[in-house]
Amino acid sequence: MKILLATSEAVPFANTGGLGDVCGALPVEIARAGHEVSLILPAYRTARYCGLPIEPMGIEFIAPVGTKTVTGRLLRSHLDNGKVPVYLVQQDEYFDRDHLYSINGKDYIDNCERFIFFSRAVMESIRLLDLSIDVLHANDWQTGLAPAYLKILYRNLPRYEKIACLFTVHNMAYQGQFWHWDMLLTGLDWKYFNWHQMEFFGKLNLLKTGLVFADAISTVSPRYAQEIQHPPNGCGLEGVLQHRANVLYGILNGIDVEQWNPATDPYIAAHYTAETIEQGKPLCKAALQRELGFPERSDIPLVGFIGRLTEQKGVDLLVEVMKQWAEETEVQWVVLGVGDLKFQRTLEELAQRYPARVAVRLEFSAPLAHRIEAGADMFVMPSRFEPCGLNQMYSLRYGTTPVVRATGGLADTVVNASPETLAAGTANGFSFEEYSAQALDETLRRACEAWRQPDLWRQLQTTGMRQDWSWARSAREYIRVYEEITARKRAEG
Repeated sequence: MKILLATSEAVPFANTGGLGDVCGALPVEIARAGHEVSLILPAYRTARYCGLPIEPMGIEFIAPVGTKTVTGRLLRSHLDNGKVPVYLVQQDEYFDRDHLYSINGKDYIDNCERFIFFSRAVMESIRLLDLSIDVLHANDWQTGLAPAYLKILYRNLPRYEKIACLFTVHNMAYQGQFWHWDMLLTGLDWKYFNWHQMEFFGKLNLLKTGLVFADAISTVSPRYAQEIQHPPNGCGLEGVLQHRANVLYGILNGIDVEQWNPATDPYIAAHYTAETIEQGKPLCKAALQRELGFPERSDIPLVGFIGRLTEQKGVDLLVEVMKQWAEETEVQWVVLGVGDLKFQRTLEELAQRYPARVAVRLEFSAPLAHRIEAGADMFVMPSRFEPCGLNQMYSLRYGTTPVVRATGGLADTVVNASPETLAAGTANGFSFEEYSAQALDETLRRACEAWRQPDLWRQLQTTGMRQDWSWARSAREYIRVYEEITARKRAEG
């Protein structure tokens, strides 16, 4: 099978979060499974200087954007030592900027125009590069027009008529909504600007466009695929998703199991496996306590949090619990991340007041993130919503028992410890349903009680460490969906 994956981000070329992680890792695993896959994204400034070789291809094209024509060029690079071709769309007026989508907290005013051009470039590249593809895999609102262009403008052209299109939503909260007059820039007939297709409360909605025109839709966990069919997680588009539920797939993201591997991790104090965790993990905990300025104690739990300090991540619940626990409970806390100023200030005050129990690092540090995953006993993720989540999978891989709210991908990966799941050998963490500080408090207390039972705790740790969280698993599921949608496309004639 031949696949073209279109995205606005992919590691190492450009990345602001989960989208870039997925689109940098997934094509590599699909190629390793024996399929031909290539990747296309904008030639941002960050992409041009990402460290991988990038060369001009001598291919120039013109794409209409409203009443004007815009010239672009194609550059070439690769992933996985040349096994995955990467094509970069060069248009310096649109993409040679300091940041991908915004500056100083404000979106670029021409974002709609930029990604209309990119979607056009994706479609033109199939012809220009002489690609005979079976599947166009578009991702998020930035490529939401590609499925529409394929179905409306290109469907009867040679090499396009048999292409099936999968559209993946990484977070429903980001929809690419623009004023209605931007419809003129798309080059599509105004008849498509209606509530069934491209219009959303008087605005042009590019995420909705992708959802409507793609042959199939996927999102980044099975639970999230169910949640987005209802408010509030559908973010107003739950009706569209209910209508297309028969072609909506939930595929859990994977993690880089080479980068996140406690047996080889270069950032941690001691290496360990599921078989040697009793020897290695205590050394990592002691080293982390020293680094954070904590008393070096093995007799109290150490709880970690890494992420954006926002309500979406449940930080309002976390802060409320930490305030109470720091005063009365012998537990150490480490928080790594940046976000809302109100949370940053509160956490800094807690760290100053309780330096032996609370450590806060208002930054993002990959090495420290690895050391927290290896040194903490528990990892807390009380998210309000979480399409997939990665840190809970990192934690499971490192034998750091997750305590999560059962939403989205957290519900798909963390099996709550109960007498039944412990007896079945499937329990790997602790979870709660109600979004409240009380529910988080009670669940953390359950986890601390289990931590004081070494045999039970070891069972939870090793269960998580032995599970498959790799991208190879995710790739197999995507390939199955590709096969289904291409078969349907052929059957349609």
